[in-house]
Order: sequence, then C-alpha cells, then structure tokens
Amino acid sequence: MRVLFMGTGEIALPTFKRLADSMTLVGLVTQPDRPVGRRSKPQPPRIKEEALARSIPVLQPEDVRLESEISAIAVLDPELIVVMAYGQILTKALLAVPSLGCFNIHASLLPRHRGASCIQAAIAAGDRESGISIIKMVERLDAGDVVMAERIGLSADETGGSLHDRLGELAPELTMVCIEMLAGNTLTGEPQDHELATYAPQLQRLDGQLDWGLPAEVLERQIRAYEPWPGSYTHFKDGRGRPRRLKVFADVSVSRDVRGVAPGKVLSVSSSGITVACGDGALVLNELQIEGGRRLSAAELIRGNAVEVGEGFFSLVSSP
Repeated sequence: MRVLFMGTGEIALPTFKRLADSMTLVGLVTQPDRPVGRRSKPQPPRIKEEALARSIPVLQPEDVRLESEISAIAVLDPELIVVMAYGQILTKALLAVPSLGCFNIHASLLPRHRGASCIQAAIAAGDRESGISIIKMVERLDAGDVVMAERIGLSADETGGSLHDRLGELAPELTMVCIEMLAGNTLTGEPQDHELATYAPQLQRLDGQLDWGLPAEVLERQIRAYEPWPGSYTHFKDGRGRPRRLKVFADVSVSRDVRGVAPGKVLSVSSSGITVACGDGALVLNELQIEGGRRLSAAELIRGNAVEVGEGFFSLVSSP
C-alpha cells in the first residue's frame, strides 16, 4: 500500500516513524520551515528531518489548497493519506486524491473537542478521560465517521505536555490496526453525533493570561492544561512600582476556604507558596518565573522580590 503522511506537530512523529518502519511511505507533506528563537532563524519540523534521514520525499506547501500543490501530491500516487497534526485544512479536491481515502488521527474522543487545542481542552474542561480517534476525513473539520478510538484516563496532575506525549505514543499501534483493517476491507465507521460536538480553537499566547475572577479549580485545570503551551502568566508590581510579567507553572494547589476577597489579592507569602485569591477559593503558587529570569520556587522568588501580602496580581491586557 502506497501511503502518504501529512503531519507537522511533535505528536505525529511516533506514528510517522512506525509507518516508515512498516510500509512504503511515498512522501511526507509538512508545514514550511518557520523562524524560531531570538534570531528568527528558519527551523525545519523534526518530522521533516526524520523523513530526509530516511530518504522519504518531503513537500512543504505554504497553502495546500492550491491546485499546483494538490497536483504535486497526486504525482506521488498515494493510495492512502494519513494525517496527524498537520496544520492546514484539506480541500475536497485533495481528499479525493487517494483511492482508499484520507484518515485523520485526532487527539481527543470525538465529537468532543474538535479543533487544534483538543489536548488542552480535555484537561481544562475537567474531563476524566481522553484518547485517540481516527476518522475518515470529510470537508467539515474533524467531523468524519470514527473508524477507531482508544481511551485513556487522565491523572489529577495531568498537564498538556504529559497528555501530548501519552497520546503520541498511543497513536502508532492504533493506526497500524486501522490500516490492516482497511487493507482487509473490514474497516467500518460510526457517524459522529454532531449535536454533542465541542470545539477547541487554536490557542494564542494571550490565552495564557490568568483571570483571577474565575474559580480556583478552573484556574488550576487551566494552568495544567496550558503547560507547556501557551503557558500561564499574570503580572505584579515590583519594588519600584513597575509591572512585571510572572509566569506560573503547573505546581499549584487549590485552597477552598477563601470567600469574599478581591480576586488577584495576595493572601499569604511563604516558602511553601504564594496564595492568591480567586473568584471562588484561592490558588497556592509554588513555581514561578519573572520575565527575563529563571524558574524559581516560591521560596527562592520571595527572597529577592517584593511580593507582599495585600498586593494584587493582575492582567495588563483584557483577554479576547
């Protein structure tokens, strides 16, 4: 079977490797090299480097919807296209290229959490489980019939990063079973209940601002969900009265015995954490990083910075 893989994100790499080890990959379609770091030097996706090391042809269209790009893919003559964390929408013309169809490996239990930030959404929503869904692709986003799915439970300290890695390791074997069933003409699909669909749009760095008016339990889940991307942050005023950005890491805990205090107010400062009032309850912050500095425990941070009881943490820009 001639298989073309379309993927960019790190989560796709284990599945790409498994397919490359097991069958003929006629090519990889991935996003163009993008500027990274302070010097904005273009860097290739890791999956591209893996493909080139295996002498697998690589295409990097800026816009895969263009007729010329679809023609370039068609020249590779794929019978099957497997997609995971690619980053562009596939048109009807592209979906029609492979004789066996296009299948997308999605990191949620569809129809819940369609969209790009499905991993973070499961944690932020307080879901008890997540998983991998493989769907037969249609033009509508993440709306095709589910042909395979596997569930995993979420731990109480699950982060976006840990769930990303777990789902990345779960996908290869499920994908191989899917392809074997497709080859044996035994693969069937279950239509999604579109009434149950939820959506998780792509996250931006601004989404990481902490809204202290939300309940502490909601913020605790958000902080875990958004680590490492887009991260969580707030602001405080240093000893000179200047606003400083403060990154908050996922080592946080909830205090439920706080009521009637202005959200964002610092309630206590000690080596065991900085306690901040929320719309309901409070959060105890244990690991933080002031912009331009290094990651510090609460004990380290308070030794050199004026974070005092009664001060307020705040956002400089309103969330969208």
